[in-house]
Order: sequence, then C-alpha cells, then structure tokens
Amino acid sequence: QGARAMAAGGRRWFRALALGVSFLKCLLIPAYYSTDFEVHRNWLAITHSLPLSQWYFEATSEWTLDYPPFFAWFEYALSHIAKYFDPQMLVVENLNYASSATIFFQRLSVILTDALFIYAVHECCRCINGKRAAKDILEKPTFILAVLLLWNFGLLIVDHIHFQYNGFLFGLMLLSVARLCQKRYLEGALLFAVLLHFKHIYIYVAPAYGIYLLRSYCFTANNADGSVKWRSFSFLHVTLLGLIVCLVSALSLGPFLVLGQLPQVISRLFPFKRGLCHAYWAPNFWALYNAMDKALTILGLKCNFLDGTKIPKASMTGGLVQEFQHTVLPSVTPLATLICTFIAILPSVFCLWFKPQGPRGFLQCLVLCALSSFMFGWHVHEKAILLAILPLSLLSIQRAKDAGIYLILATTGHFSLFPLLFTPPELPIKILLMLLFTVYSFSSLKSLFRREKPLLNWLETIYLIQLVPLEIFCEIVFPLTPWKQHFPFVPLLLTSVYCALGITYAWLKLYISVLTERTSVRQKAE
Repeated sequence: QGARAMAAGGRRWFRALALGVSFLKCLLIPAYYSTDFEVHRNWLAITHSLPLSQWYFEATSEWTLDYPPFFAWFEYALSHIAKYFDPQMLVVENLNYASSATIFFQRLSVILTDALFIYAVHECCRCINGKRAAKDILEKPTFILAVLLLWNFGLLIVDHIHFQYNGFLFGLMLLSVARLCQKRYLEGALLFAVLLHFKHIYIYVAPAYGIYLLRSYCFTANNADGSVKWRSFSFLHVTLLGLIVCLVSALSLGPFLVLGQLPQVISRLFPFKRGLCHAYWAPNFWALYNAMDKALTILGLKCNFLDGTKIPKASMTGGLVQEFQHTVLPSVTPLATLICTFIAILPSVFCLWFKPQGPRGFLQCLVLCALSSFMFGWHVHEKAILLAILPLSLLSIQRAKDAGIYLILATTGHFSLFPLLFTPPELPIKILLMLLFTVYSFSSLKSLFRREKPLLNWLETIYLIQLVPLEIFCEIVFPLTPWKQHFPFVPLLLTSVYCALGITYAWLKLYISVLTERTSVRQKAE
C-alpha cells in the first residue's frame, strides 16, 4: 500500500513536470528556426508528392533526404496530417516555404511526438533504485533525473527553437535502455534496431548494445570471478536477436533492395564529401587539431617558414561546409577518423565484456561510445553531444564521481550549442534557460551527494566560470570591435576550442574512472 501511495505521488509530480515543459515548448513556437525547418518541410513534400522510387533521388532542393527509411515513412505519415494545415507546404518546388500554418504544424509535430520521450523518461525513472530515501520530493533521485531529462536545455533549444525531431528519437533510445535495465532484452534490442533505421547516427553506440546483449543475454551465467561461463551460451537467444535485426532491416531497406536502389540510399546516408568539420566546428578533438594547424600556420608565416601565396584564404574558418586541406599538420581523411573512433571506443567495449557492472556498466560504455565518436568522428555536428549528455544523466544521480563528470560535460556541451541561436531575440531566452538548467543541475546534485566530497575541484570550477566572460566577449564585446568585419568566425572558433577542452577532459575523466573501477563482489556473484 505504501508503494502504491508513493507511485501515485510520483505520477502527480511527473505529470506536472511533463506538462510544464510542454507548455514551455508551446511558448517557443514563434521563435527563430534554422535551415533544418526547411529540411523537414522538404522531406514532407518529397514523401507526400513523389513515389517511393524517387525519394532518395529527388534533388530539387539542396536539402535532400538523407535519413534512413523509417524516418522517411515518419515524414510520410506526418504529411497526411500536414495537408489539412497547408497543402502548399507539400509542393516540392515551394522551396523555403514557411507560412504561419506550416510553422505551427511543424512545431506542433515536434511537441506531440515528444510524448514518446516523456514516456521513456518515466520508464527510466522506474529503473532507479530507491536507496537514498528523501523526505523532500525535490531531493529524490527520480525527481532529479526527471528534471535533468525532461527539461534538458540542449534538447529544448535544438528541437524547439533550432528545430529538429531529436525528442522522440532519444525517447526510443532511453526506452531501449530502460528495457535492458529491466532485463527485457528482446524489447530493448527491437527498440534500438528500429531507432537505427530512424536515424543512423545512433550506430555510434551500437557496440555498447551489441556487447551488453551478448554478455548478458546470449551468455546466461558467469563464473565466480565474474568471467563469462562459456558453456552458458544460448543459440536460441542469439537466433532471436538475429531475427529481430533481420526483420527490422528487411522492413526498412527491403523495398529499396527490391527497387535496386540500396547503393543510392547508402550514398545519401553517408555523404563523406561534406568535409571533416561541420560549418560550426563541433567542440571535439578536430576543433583542437584545426586550431593548432591555424596557430602553426600563423607562426610559420611570421617566421617566413611558409609561403603566404600558397595558403588558401580562410580555409578552415570560413564557416562553410566544405573539404579543405590542413596547412601544416597532416590532412585528415574519413578512414583516419574511422580508425581513431574505433581505437577510442575499444577500451570501453573491453571493459563491458571483461569487467561487467550490469546496467551501470552498459550505460558507462554507451556514454563512452557516444563521446568517443563525437571526439573523433567525421563531420560531427555540435548537436551530437546530446547523445552523451542524456544517458550520462542516468549515471549522474547514482554516484558523486559521475555527477561531477556530468556537470562538466553538460555545462560545456550545452554552452557549445549557443552559436546555433545567433539571432538577438533568442539571446535572453538561451541565456535564461541555460542558467536555470545549470543552476538546478549543480544545486540538486550537490544536495543529493552533500555527504560526500565536492563534486568539482577548484580547477574544474574555474574552467566552468570562465564560460561567463567568454560569452560576454562573444555576444557583446566582439560585435563592437573592428575585428567583426575581418574575422567574423572568431567567436565560433573561441567557443568551439574552449568547449573542446572541457569535453575532452570529461571524456578522459570518465574513461579513467571506468578503467580503474573494480568489479563489485555482488556483480561477480550475479
């Protein structure tokens, strides 16, 4: 009865959080939107107006369909509702069409599909054990987790201002994580397989899913020392997983395989000609690499080691999506980034296999896979940092060490998203939302772990505080200087490079924590 009463109370506050953030999303409907708005409007038009055989060939707009087939079918389903709002948005030739009805429909579609994300967060909260009893609801780990996920600053601005559909995609991912934590392995595998055919960026975390399912589901028992009991291997379980993957892939890619268009679909999903870095450098290793090359170039020109006439102007800092060659350091190829990513992911996968820690070990591996891919991947978007921040939220409420890493990664990663919203009306919105979320994150996690040592050391604190003068310089001081005309990319460069230092540090700190962690006796017994 006590458990039922607590569950009823939990449902009330969870509903309040969900309704509150949904109301906020509605208030953001008139806000600025990026070119991604036109991308998705174009995809609505393509899937509604053209036959299946032309979906991945249509190129009237530069924003061609480059998501997997399940997302194309998702746009197709939305288009049959969109026609009741404004049929003109479904005309392929209507480039950059944005009537008030179109804006309202597309914004509303993001808000409504976030229902899956809300449900997934609820399921994740159910997976949290209640070891830390708290009289105050605000100090309950489940409440803190719900706020960190539902009110995540990055997800709010990327989906509901910048415009994308990450909410329901992350909902699929978190729901699959919840099912694996509940030992409903086949459901978790099915959800993740479906997710991959909605958006292929989630292939970055596929190694964590593959190894965890193999270790926990295909092998059904461990030895006393925690190592795998090889005789416990289940061919039935492997067959079931294989059938799920094959069935989902057949539903997604089968029609295009029949049409002989699979190579065309693959070429759209993996466009390697877009260059190493996105228009705004993602704050990863390659941002530091580019900055180092730029610094060496300037130094080389001053010392007359380089010929200025042979160096392309603004090759890396023009803010354009293009391929370019580094001047001093070796130029980077897609194969090089693939090798770097593979090497960076490998230790986390080995830890998941040889040092099993149950669901927590799986989450650690998932975050490290996401972060490693963010650090070394080809043409990484700054928005991809959410792929690490959101699952790390689940770890942050369990241990003080993980909470400290979360605060560094979330604060730095969210700040790196500021350049996405560059219009004056959105400046106070992004600053206020960032402040509210960051202050809550620090205060709630500090309260949760108040009996343990401080979550951040003095050096980490100083680093995060320096984000304030950096923002003041980029948003207020720099536009008033003559540098704005000659070096317009400087604020983006400073933001990317400074945030890259914090994200790299969080990645290394999490890796050290995982590699030096001992397997618990309880886990060995399991």
